[in-house]
This record gives sequence, C-alpha cells and structure tokens, in this order.
Amino acid sequence: MAISSLLLIKPISTFPTKQSLSHQHNKINKLHNTLFKPYSSLKPTTNNTPTLSKQHKLSWKQELKHSNYNNPQKQISEDTTDDYDDESFQELVDKRCVDNIRMVIVDAVQNAKAGHPGMPLGMAEVGYVLFRHAMNYNPRNPKWFNRDRLVLSAGHGCLLQYVCLHLSGFQSVQLEDLKRLCKLGSRTPGHAENVITEGIEVTTGPLGQGVANAVGLALAEAHLAARFNKPDAVIVDHRTYCIMGDGCAMEGISHEAASLAVHWKLNKLTLIYDDNHNTIDGPTSLAFSEDVSARFKALGWHTITVDNIHDDIRSFKEALLVAAVSETERPTFIRVKTLIGKLSGKEGTSKAHHGTFDEDDEKRMREKVNWGDRERFHVIPMVYREMQIQAEHGERLEREWYSKLCSYQSKYPEEAAEFDLLLCGGLLPGWESSLPEWSTSDPLDATRGYSEKCLNKLAKVLPGLIGGSADLATSNKAYLHDYQDFSQPDTPWGRNIRYGVREHAMAGISNGIALHGSGLIPFAATFLIFSDYMKNAIRLSALSHAGVIYIMTHDSIGLGEDGPTHQPIEQLAGLRAIPRLLVFRPADGNETAGAYKIAVANRDVPSLIALSRQKVAANLEGTSANEVERGGYIVSDNSGGNVLPEIILIGTGSELCLCEGSAKILRQEGRRVRVVSLVCWRLFDRQPSEYKEKVLPPEIKKRVSVEAGSPMGWREYVGEEGKVIGVDEFGASGAYLDTFNKYGFNEENVTKVAKSLLHQQH
Repeated sequence: MAISSLLLIKPISTFPTKQSLSHQHNKINKLHNTLFKPYSSLKPTTNNTPTLSKQHKLSWKQELKHSNYNNPQKQISEDTTDDYDDESFQELVDKRCVDNIRMVIVDAVQNAKAGHPGMPLGMAEVGYVLFRHAMNYNPRNPKWFNRDRLVLSAGHGCLLQYVCLHLSGFQSVQLEDLKRLCKLGSRTPGHAENVITEGIEVTTGPLGQGVANAVGLALAEAHLAARFNKPDAVIVDHRTYCIMGDGCAMEGISHEAASLAVHWKLNKLTLIYDDNHNTIDGPTSLAFSEDVSARFKALGWHTITVDNIHDDIRSFKEALLVAAVSETERPTFIRVKTLIGKLSGKEGTSKAHHGTFDEDDEKRMREKVNWGDRERFHVIPMVYREMQIQAEHGERLEREWYSKLCSYQSKYPEEAAEFDLLLCGGLLPGWESSLPEWSTSDPLDATRGYSEKCLNKLAKVLPGLIGGSADLATSNKAYLHDYQDFSQPDTPWGRNIRYGVREHAMAGISNGIALHGSGLIPFAATFLIFSDYMKNAIRLSALSHAGVIYIMTHDSIGLGEDGPTHQPIEQLAGLRAIPRLLVFRPADGNETAGAYKIAVANRDVPSLIALSRQKVAANLEGTSANEVERGGYIVSDNSGGNVLPEIILIGTGSELCLCEGSAKILRQEGRRVRVVSLVCWRLFDRQPSEYKEKVLPPEIKKRVSVEAGSPMGWREYVGEEGKVIGVDEFGASGAYLDTFNKYGFNEENVTKVAKSLLHQQH
C-alpha cells in the first residue's frame, strides 16, 4: 500500500476541524483581549508596523523626556508629540528600549557576579530589532511550527537572548530567572540550552556550531516548503536568523556550513555577524586579518555592511527587513560593526568579553542613559508593551496559519495527512514492520550493506527520513535510491543531501534539521575514523536531545588496505563515553535492523551505528533484532538447565562470529561456553541488575572480550580476571584478513586465549 493511502488511515491531529478552529480562535482572541489592551491606541497597517496614535506617543512622553538624547529643539510634550513623524518617534522609542535591555544585562551580570556581558551590550540593538520588528513568533506558543527561528552561534552572548525572551513575554524567562543567571538549576545557564529554556531553538556554545545549526533549520524549511506548499496554499514559510561572532568566523565549521548554504540557495537564512574586533585574548588582529564579508561574498552570499548601528538603528532595520527579505536566490550576510561592552569603561576591548564591572563603571553606565537611582532589573512598563506588539502580530499570524491549514486539508487531503504525520513526530504506526528480516541462507554482506537495505525500506514508511553522506554515499551505502537529491531550485523536495567533504558541518546541520521540530529524521554518514571531525557536533546532539542517526562505516582495522590513517581504534571508546549517545555495533543483518528500530524510535536521543566494510553473515544463528533493545544478550550457551557456563565470550560487530566459531571449537572439547553480544553498552548498562547478572553472572570470572578497537572500557565487562582482545596500536595497511590475523582476530587466537583462562586455577 502507498504511504499516502496509509497516512489517510491515521486520524489527523495537527489540522483543526471547524469546531476546534473556532475554539482556537476564541481562545486566542480572549488571550489577546487580556494581554493587549494597551494597544487599543495603535492603528495597524498592512505592513504590520502600527501607525502611532497621539495617545501612544504620550504614553512614552515621560520616559523619553527622562532620556538624554531628545532633540533639545524638539522637547517631548503633550502639545508637540505630533511634530514627530511615526518613524522618527519610533527611533526614539527603539533607542530607549535598547537602553533598558543594556541595563538589565548589566544588572544580571552584576547580580550573578559572572557572565559574558560584552557581546550582549554590543549587540543590544540587534537583539531588540529581531524581537521587536523582524521575527514572527508567539511567546504563548513557543513551538508554533511556522515561527521564525533564531540561533545564537556566539552562545556566550545568551544573556541578550534571555533578556529579549523575557521582555517579549516568554514564560520561560521571568525576572527571577534573570536574577539567577548562571546559577545551578536555573533556566538561564551560562550558555543557552534548548532543553532548559523555551524559546532557545538549539544548544550552542562551541563557536561556529550555531551557523551549521541555522543552515540545517533553513534547509528543513526549504525542503518542507517544496514538498507541501501549493500556489494557492502556502503553509511552510518562515525565516532563520543566526548571530555569529569573530570566533565563529574563525572556526572551520562556519565556513563549511556557509559554503553549503549558498550552494543550496537558502535565501531565507540571514546570518548577522557581530564585527567587534575582539576575542578573549585580545583584539582579533592578534590572529585574524581577513575580510569576512569578502569571504562570504566569494562564497556567493548576499552581503551587507551596517557601519554604525549604535547611532543609526534604522540602517540595520532596513538591511534586515528590506534587503534580506527581498533576496530570493542567496542567503544574506549582514556585517554589523559594534562596540563590545557598549557603555562600559571596557568598551571596545577584550576585557569586556566576560566578567563584572566595578562600582564606578556601573555608576557611569547608568548616568550615560539617565538611569538614575532605578533599582536593578527595572523594566520600563512601556518597554513590555512595546515588545508585546510583535507578540500580538505573531498571535494573529498563528490564527491565520490555522485557517490556512484547515483550507489546505480540504484541498489537498493526502499532502495534509503526510504533513500532519510529520508534525506529530513522523512515525507511521507499524513502521517497524518495514525493516527487513534475514535468514541463515541469505548471501553474505557487510553490515553497511544490511544498513542500506534498512534505510531504503524505512524511507518508504517514514516520510521524514532525510540525510546523506560526506562524499562517501557509495562507500557508506547511505543513499535513498527512490528519492532525488535535495537541490535548489531543481529538486528541493529531494531527501538525499549531498554534503561534500564536510563532516563537521554535516553533523551540525543534521542537528538543526532534527531540532526544526517538523518530524524530519536526519541521518549523517561517513567513515568511523572521521567521527573525530564531528565529535563536538555529535556531543551537542546528545546534549540538545537531537535524534540524529549517525551511520559510521569502515568501523575497524577490518577496512584493511587504507591503513592506520583510516583505521579507527580509539573512536568507539570515545563515542561510548558521550552521555546519552547510543552507540551500536551490530554483528549481522538482524542486529543492524534492531539498531535502526531503536534509533528511529528514540527521537530525542542520537544514535550512532558502526558498520563493517567486510562481509558477515546476514543471520548469525542466535542473534535477534528485538534483543538489541537490551544492549547485550545471550547469543548461544550449551550449558543447559541451571548450570552456569565455564567461560563467557563477549563480542560486537564482525568479531561476534569469531566468538561463535571459537565457542564451537571449545564445545566440541566438552566445554560449557556462553557467547554474548554487547551490541550497545549504554542500553545494557541501563538494564535491571537482575538481567545484567543473568547475562554476565558475577560468579563467572573467566571472560574474554573480542573487539577490533581500543581495549579501553572492556575491563568493566570482563572483570579483573578476564582477557581483552583489542588493538592498542594504530593498525596496519594490508588485506583485511591479514590485518585481522596480525592483531589476533581469528578463531584460533580467541580459542587460545579462552583456553589459557580455562586452564588457570583459582
């Protein structure tokens, strides 16, 4: 049955009925009337910029008179507010709102005695314009699908985002949260985390990661828009914004991702570069002299420079709201020249990057903006009201979006059903049954080959499955054969992503796709040895609960001829050490299918499947796809009844068959031997103690582990008296069997080691 037919069987939950739509409208209208009474004086126009009434201007009169930058020839008074045109008056309001943002930033850092105020102070205008004038969002529903996304690649500047989230009405950041900046258990950690604070789209911190995340978010939007939008019904239409700094510009991942963004023509992506000429150690001139705008222009980006945002906010607004939005072919790069630590005595120097301010400096900053004796964390009431204008606009857009969905469902029921499935998580009921099964008579193949069959079966029942390889699709066997490549403008609906030789960006982009919240299930493939290029992004997958599926082939010295530079040794140990990451090393087709079953089902947990180049059995007798969910299980045991084995052989991947071969030899000699597959350590470690002791009885001290990689970590499973067969060198170049034999990965050596244990006396 076609997937479209299967989808129509599933009740639609995302798309509203007329009754539920009416209820939704009433609910939002009631909320609107409660929250936005102050805006009865604003007259909305078609471009969503309110016409400012005299009453609205007068509500700002006292505060603007209190500021120190009014035109002395045009004092704000009840009689003269009309002398200001709306745009000029809005500039005064914008400037005062920015002052308030800066003072809350200072207060938060001073109160916490910690933090990174430099970038937030310098980029306050950027944060304000994004939240007040540019982005479409609804703070009452932070996960509204068609919202614009903001990524802070310069993650140390998260305080700016926290303050803007608070002022915009996000319940996740209250004043009390700002007062608890960097405190244990707070919703305002030192670098923003998406699983802690609603409104934070992705977890960034290591510089440059956010640029790749933003490319992933923009790719997801472009892909879904191509799949579902119709000339008379546009339901996917949002923008992605990203703030990066000099450190992000230096990190290679940003260049990799930027190259792909322009190749994919992601025109709804806007990258805002905080050009403040400082990093932690000092001015960027210490180590950085390139023209970043010229680099992005050479890549093919639409580039804009804003020279004086601190005195001319309008120039940035025009760049963001006019020039960037008007670009239909290229992503936009806006270089904003700022002063790090704006207002402070450290202004323009690396000393402003992090740390607090002395009392005199804080006092001078207050004086510069006429903040006087206002208590810490003071927010001008009209600032809240000003920021809520955009929230009101976002709520209106969400209401309109639900109306579009209702109409879309009527006109395009099949597409609507598939879109609904994606927004509900992307898992069609019974999808697991699509995974292939193997018999003992099936021909031998590498586990990368079994993986290819699993991927292509899953693609037919998982409409969100999308991904690709870092120029190794033919080697990784990671390609969806019945689907086109993602390519703008020809086939943006394609589900194969060509990353080129860009492993690090591939992983960061995959995190963005996974965290788009649209049911897309990204996979990213390369050789296991190159996971080192991706390690930081893989770690962030786990930290940010991004369910990326990493497909890592050529998983051991078994790849042979490419030699030590390509033979992974320590990689498995390092990857297994990453909290929450599920690392699978399947032994055959059965375990490969089992690994995919768990990887797909766990949408908030990343998985890494390490696969062989060399061929193994499709169905090694005793293995089980279902048992993979336990992480470790008994493959065979000739002990019988309640009798314990004399020795346990533990293997993973292609070496499990060596354990089985050795066990057969030992059993022929009358030995009781158990073979255990430890396909995923983390899943096994999570099992109840009773189960773990049943598989690995504490009484059985004679144990041998067999894995063609680093021995690190295996001692926990074999115990002090057990033996570990591993590799503690970098491998060697040669035919794979010769290489395996060199390091003792054959039945003869496994049997020899096992016998040496069996002959030992306690």
